[in-house]
Amino acid sequence: GNSCWRVRGRTSAVCERGTPVRCGQAIRLTHLGTGRNLHSHHFASPLSGNQEVSAFGEAGEGDYLDDWMVVCSGTYWVRDGEVRFQHASTDVFLSVTGEQYGRPIHGQKEVHGMAASSQNNYWKVMEGIFMQPSEVFKAEQYHAEL
Repeated sequence: GNSCWRVRGRTSAVCERGTPVRCGQAIRLTHLGTGRNLHSHHFASPLSGNQEVSAFGEAGEGDYLDDWMVVCSGTYWVRDGEVRFQHASTDVFLSVTGEQYGRPIHGQKEVHGMAASSQNNYWKVMEGIFMQPSEVFKAEQYHAEL
């Protein structure tokens, strides 16, 4: 349950529920448990020294540093496809490597931003809730399983 994120439109944008996410689209990821957005800025991460990624805001409200570009192949982000998230303001890729925290979150890996794309920045949806697309998008030919 602590790994669930809500996909939302970029800051100050309206995103209709069930609308497919396009490759190249800016989104926000809001943590369901805390209501905070995935956020990054020009500060070093504590373990690796890469760019810090943190949770920011209250009840899904934050700022433009919460926006991430969906980097994928094809037209839409699909359920079983690999995806990268590139920070819209600083261009780093959301990444995880081998650095692990000690206390108080023993064993938790550091998630950070890396300047270059690599095998450490691929992500895949493991579970989620399928939202039925609106009538406008049903007419298009695409794989709508996210």
